[in-house]
Amino acid sequence: MESVLSTRKDFYHVIVIPSAIRQYMSDHIPYPFRQNTDFLYFSGCQETDSALVLCGNSVDNFTSTLFVKPYDLQSELWNGPSTRAECASLIFGVDDGKPLPQLSEFIMSELKGHKNCVLWYNQKQKVQSVVDKTINNAAAENSIYLDDSLVNHCHKLRLYKSLAEQRLMRQSCKIASKAFIEAMMSTKPGSTEHELYARLDFECRMGGAEYLAYPPVVAAGNNANTLHYIDNKQKIKDGDLILVDAGCEYHGYSSDISRTWPANGWFSDAQKTLYEATLCVQKELIDMCQARPSLDTLYEAMCFKLGKALAAAHVFKKNVDPSELNMLARALCPHHVSHYLGMDVHDIGTIKKSIKTEPGFIITVEPGVYVSKNNIRVHEEFLGLGIRIEDDVLITENSIEVLSEDCPKEIVDIERIMSRQPK
Repeated sequence: MESVLSTRKDFYHVIVIPSAIRQYMSDHIPYPFRQNTDFLYFSGCQETDSALVLCGNSVDNFTSTLFVKPYDLQSELWNGPSTRAECASLIFGVDDGKPLPQLSEFIMSELKGHKNCVLWYNQKQKVQSVVDKTINNAAAENSIYLDDSLVNHCHKLRLYKSLAEQRLMRQSCKIASKAFIEAMMSTKPGSTEHELYARLDFECRMGGAEYLAYPPVVAAGNNANTLHYIDNKQKIKDGDLILVDAGCEYHGYSSDISRTWPANGWFSDAQKTLYEATLCVQKELIDMCQARPSLDTLYEAMCFKLGKALAAAHVFKKNVDPSELNMLARALCPHHVSHYLGMDVHDIGTIKKSIKTEPGFIITVEPGVYVSKNNIRVHEEFLGLGIRIEDDVLITENSIEVLSEDCPKEIVDIERIMSRQPK
């Protein structure tokens, strides 16, 4: 709250954070519900049609009021029970709970009862029409400042993971890592990408996750060269490499892991060469995280290191001038090498990647190499190969912690797992 108060120190602040609403794929058929993560972060509430309102003019006297759906017997018959207003304080630790229809009256009363008011509300993300209408009416009828930069302040807070959040992230990564191992063990030529998708989903849920954190990439063969390939329905052929990018959501916190493995359990010479070059770069980038670089610094380092590694592995047909290596690396890995991770997979999107990382940050490190079949710069044996290796890294006070370290990525470990050999 200090960052909010510092913007206008002598003002009374009213902060409104709405929940998500239920979305429908067709008449009466809902999509799985996923909460607005800013609302979840501040309230802990996983219910639809709610809103959190924080009011005050100093850190010591802020009050919290959670507005929830009014009791409706017919709605509970179809959708199950929801929190009643009188129970909100006990369950979620807020100062007070009220039915959502009282939101407009409450906000009007707060604004009219104080001079020099700021109403904080993210107008760029209109998730609830009833809340949005309330805010517009309040702004029209009162002489106030309407500030829509609330999301920036929320994301600055979410950037630093508490010890409790770190534990949830650690468990999310452990669940996903185990699911990857099971997926590797179940892989065989002749099966389909969709079967691996199902295995990942099953194992994550059985491990305690609510669901997958995002539609996974399960890309066999040349499909791996489509960066956001999510069709996941092609047959897996003998000799294919399979690139899998998946994670799970555990109590609101997401893991994000990528691994690449051979369909038949054994890397070919060309696959091994390209994989080892990518893995070597990834390990060096993870080591760099100890110096708390910015994500953009990691990306620039990846381009430099990947170009050198591919040249040293004789991936290119001709000797390449050192001045070209950076450009070739960018072409072979067109995505950024890192993003923030937390409640959302691509977390806190308003935070720039140019800032230095700090203790409590969790980031991904994910170099990749994608060689399309029509690439004329590389040797023929590498055409059609796509590789990405991604881990989740916590920046700590004294070092780093690779949260996804349980997920194997060394060639010897992957081949051992796929052949069901003991350690």
